[in-house]
Amino acid sequence: MNNIKQYVQENKERFLNELIELLKIPSVSADTAYSQDVIDTANAVKASLEKAGCHHVEICETPGYPIVFGEHIIDKNLPTVLVYGHYDVQPPDPMELWTSPPFEPVIKTTEIHPEGAIFARGACDDKGQMYMHVKAFEYMIQNNCLPCNVKFMIEGEEEVGSKSLSWFVTQNQEKLANDVILISDTGMISNQQPSITTGLRGLSYVEVEVTGPNRDLHSGLYGGAVANPINVLTKMIASLHDEKNHITIPGFYDKVEELSAAERAEMAKAPFNLDNYKKALEIDDVHGETGYVTNERNSIRPTLDVNGIWGGYTGEGAKTVIASKAYAKISMRLVPNQDWEEITELFKNHFESIAPKSVKVKVTPHHGGQGYVTPIDSIGYQAANKAYTETFGVPAIPVRSGGSIPIVALFEKELKSKTILMGFGLDSDAIHSPNEHFGIFNYLKGIETIPLFYKYFVELSK
Repeated sequence: MNNIKQYVQENKERFLNELIELLKIPSVSADTAYSQDVIDTANAVKASLEKAGCHHVEICETPGYPIVFGEHIIDKNLPTVLVYGHYDVQPPDPMELWTSPPFEPVIKTTEIHPEGAIFARGACDDKGQMYMHVKAFEYMIQNNCLPCNVKFMIEGEEEVGSKSLSWFVTQNQEKLANDVILISDTGMISNQQPSITTGLRGLSYVEVEVTGPNRDLHSGLYGGAVANPINVLTKMIASLHDEKNHITIPGFYDKVEELSAAERAEMAKAPFNLDNYKKALEIDDVHGETGYVTNERNSIRPTLDVNGIWGGYTGEGAKTVIASKAYAKISMRLVPNQDWEEITELFKNHFESIAPKSVKVKVTPHHGGQGYVTPIDSIGYQAANKAYTETFGVPAIPVRSGGSIPIVALFEKELKSKTILMGFGLDSDAIHSPNEHFGIFNYLKGIETIPLFYKYFVELSK
């Protein structure tokens, strides 16, 4: 693999152009208006794996969007790496905040990415990071240096809960058998300091509906005499945190893992500048649970956030009504040992119990998943660290992420193998937000680093 840097540089423009073409397809899994685009993206991923050199690639139908499965088996006695990624993307809204159209990729320079970054929905999450693996595999095939077997499982429902993936995994355990699972759907500390995500938070996602009168009412004739669902909903939501930003749902913290002082001290070694953090977000101060610093609040502590809230008239001008209904979408990020289904039930019972008799409340669970922690003494972690050390010149730092990839816990349960999270994105890449982007440096560095993981994983497995 001595020529990998040369191979990446020689093929740089092609690698970028291929990713740009993939990013042009609006594969939004949450909106049925994009259904054909999601399917078209699956076919494009299949074609890319075939072109890269996979022996076998197929589109696997599921109850939802299809899964692209590919494999290249060179010797059944050698280890097998299973690569997971997803080809679906988040909705692009709000469209007016994009500086360029979300599905018309453009390369722009930024302060963090002076060599340029690709701006498009899905650039970092996860098309760009998934496609690094396709190109890394292509390099190993073209240079006859693939040291083990490889399987690809690329799904189209990650952004809506991976329901079909759960079904697929339980139905295809033998097909998916592996020695380690490799995922790039996370980030790293900076372009100078790589990190490996060793922990993920779980997730419980719900929608709530508050209903008052049987129709919208004139706010003059009925205001003050009838409960306003929007007013009630906002008060109920506000009550979910106390003055210390502690979540008030009874039983919510019963199974929360409390890290030792030594573990928290290890986490604190990761480079972090609070002033730069606030500057990047254009905020005057941070906010969160009392007793914890920012990097603990967004990784080792559970949270509850409103992701959307609506009701009544929101059009131009005035319309003086008391809305019949108000709605909100709420996500709870969970830490290891918190069961997402149990937390969902705790939320439902509590939210219904605090509603005044003047309204009716409905809680609809959407999706969720368990948290995950991977040990840093595993062969997979050590292989990833050696790969990062070789390409970046410094060892990676283990970090726990605030994000959730619910299927990681499922993989360990059903496939009995550990997952290694080799992310190359940055916190500033605006995933799930307008102007999502992925640095050219990061994209190419991922292609350069991933083959080394294979090399060291096989060497350490002997």
